[in-house]
Amino acid sequence: MIIKLTPQEIQRYNRTLWGIVIGGFSFVVLLLLCVNFGLFGALPSFRDLENPKSNLASEVITEDKQVLGKYFVQNRSNVTFSQISPNVINALIATEDNRFYKHSGIDFGRTFTIVLYNMIGHKQGGSTITQQLAKNLFNGAQGAHNPVKRIIQKLQEWIIAVRIERNYTKEEIITMYLNTVDFGSYNTFGISSAAATYFHTTPANLTPEQAALLVRMVNAPTLYNPIRHPDKALEGRNFVLYRMSQENYITDGQYQEFKARPLGLNFHPTDHTEGMATYFRAVLKKDVQKILEEKSIVKPDGTQYDLDRDGLKIYTTINYDMQQYAEEAQHKYMRELQAQFNDHWHGYNLRKAINNYDLLIKQGMHRSDRYIALKQQGKTDEEIMEDFNTPAAMNIFTWRGDIDTTMKPIDSIVYSKLTLRNAMMSMDPTTGNIKAWVGGIDFKHYKYDQVKMGTRQVGSTAKPFTYAVAISNGFSPCMQVNNVPDSITIPGSKPWAPNSSPSETKPGMLTLRTALAYSQNWITAHVMKEVTAQPVATLIKKMGVTSPVPALPSICIGSFDASVFDMTGAYSAFVNHGLWTEPTYIVRIEDKNGNVLYDNKPRVVQAMEEQAAYVMTYMLKGVIEEGTGTRLRWKYNLTNPIGGKTGTTNDNSDGWFIGITPQLVTGVWTGCEDRDIHFRSTRLGEGANTALPIFALYMKQVYANTELGIKKNVDFAPPKSGVTTVLDCGQYNQQQQSQPGTDEVDKKLGF
Repeated sequence: MIIKLTPQEIQRYNRTLWGIVIGGFSFVVLLLLCVNFGLFGALPSFRDLENPKSNLASEVITEDKQVLGKYFVQNRSNVTFSQISPNVINALIATEDNRFYKHSGIDFGRTFTIVLYNMIGHKQGGSTITQQLAKNLFNGAQGAHNPVKRIIQKLQEWIIAVRIERNYTKEEIITMYLNTVDFGSYNTFGISSAAATYFHTTPANLTPEQAALLVRMVNAPTLYNPIRHPDKALEGRNFVLYRMSQENYITDGQYQEFKARPLGLNFHPTDHTEGMATYFRAVLKKDVQKILEEKSIVKPDGTQYDLDRDGLKIYTTINYDMQQYAEEAQHKYMRELQAQFNDHWHGYNLRKAINNYDLLIKQGMHRSDRYIALKQQGKTDEEIMEDFNTPAAMNIFTWRGDIDTTMKPIDSIVYSKLTLRNAMMSMDPTTGNIKAWVGGIDFKHYKYDQVKMGTRQVGSTAKPFTYAVAISNGFSPCMQVNNVPDSITIPGSKPWAPNSSPSETKPGMLTLRTALAYSQNWITAHVMKEVTAQPVATLIKKMGVTSPVPALPSICIGSFDASVFDMTGAYSAFVNHGLWTEPTYIVRIEDKNGNVLYDNKPRVVQAMEEQAAYVMTYMLKGVIEEGTGTRLRWKYNLTNPIGGKTGTTNDNSDGWFIGITPQLVTGVWTGCEDRDIHFRSTRLGEGANTALPIFALYMKQVYANTELGIKKNVDFAPPKSGVTTVLDCGQYNQQQQSQPGTDEVDKKLGF
């Protein structure tokens, strides 16, 4: 049946239809105007567009311009357009917005294309890259599940997109987009973090198939996650490659070639407790925060900088390769040393063999996170002990990697107490620049930094300070002293004299150089008696040791505590012509735009005369040539100019070695968490066995890398004014014999 309409009815229907169209259009225009004027929420200003806010990770950068680590809430680092491979740009445009260079922020025609792709199973959004950027920067996902709010949000995105297009070039827009996009799991934001996480590379080096995989993750990072869903990720990657071929970014032959390749992942998730220099990064973060606060360094708007959000760049003195060599040396030798330690204690009743065993375990239990949590839950001491004696699943550290196991928590405390700790620092003695910093054995399990934060008794590594005062007072390395006990009278106290193990004592007349080389306590005490304690304590403080150093005779054999940081810095003055240059690891701090916020200037102190410092390098070379450090020669074949000093404290609780070369000074410490737990024999517990090998392994790798510029054939430079101290003992003896009255003077002084 055909219904005929009268002309009046047709006219009425036309008016109604046009009224709906015009009314709808007017409503949309009015809505857009309301959105534009901020009636539904303020839109970003021009200043906001110029300075879009996003959480940027702050980067720790080595001296050789490598990223050592990051501080972040979101692991995001910005890159420039030139630092992004064209493969990434092409993959993104082909898949997300193939008319990107033709529209002005909104592409209504794209909607129909997207509908077709969604119908065949390749889900895509209708927004342009510019609209997606607007959403990422200013709207996020708010209101996504509320239809009304989502409509308002969509209109806001349109307006912001148009504004972005007016204020930025296409290159800037696509760069900002790739810097802000979320790549899903593992706290990965931006193309730089994604490239590093999934392929351990930079955005500039991404291949077409790698770029395709990452671009496919943009719309559905969970669905196309290559770790969790490799099949879907492969399918998604190949779709992007197909789109690239359709848009003529790659040929059909290349498409077939890339499509056939495996995912080829090189997965490196970023974690604060993993990666290189974890202890260093933790110390550095606190220091940077302290610098920003104490020096009142604030953002242009007056607010405080947030290290986890504001994208600062912290330039450090650490050398990436040398840091890696230091960590490798520690891992290689500490694994062997721990095996020696375990065998050494195997079969012993620890409660009987270790002093204060029960107290140490109780203290360890009370400091544990488990104990603190149980206390906070209101558990009684009896309930807590029952918990600690009940087997539980836990993850523990081993030198072969972490393992998941089941053991009593109280046994895990014992296990931790019997785990050897180690720390190491290496620096340039001239500039003070620290090149490598290994603060402990595993940051995930043992977070206490032993380079700077921890102090331990220094033992015989303190002896060179006493000899340095003697050399400054005219003593000669060739002077001979009878190696017998010589008590030092302390006002108000009993006379003091150090012990000397019979097996380690070299009897007879010894030169000062030989006495230092073999670390002879009695001769060191004799020298202390001659120079007195106060000048030695003063020198130690001038050489940068910040921990207390009492002016007592016992400091000559290392009765005081100090950090690896301070002791390594102190030895640098011997190499640097008597100048102590403050050990430093921060070069400068920049904001995200490259503006310098802080520029570090290390302090320099003339700690001793240049000639005395040079003579001390000669003395310390004797330790390696004939004394306690000779295994550097016969075992590790380091025959180049090297000096150093081993150190072993009471009961072998601490093992030290501080090595000096003309271009590097390196300090190493090894011991257990508690001093009562240690090797029972000096043969195993001495610094020559617990610390020196790590120095040796480290230096062998440093010397092998010629690009570092650390040369083996360079010797310590004498003073430009010459050396008046006679270092040839044959010549010295002849001079002494030719000088009348010398024997009487020496006899009076005990030489």
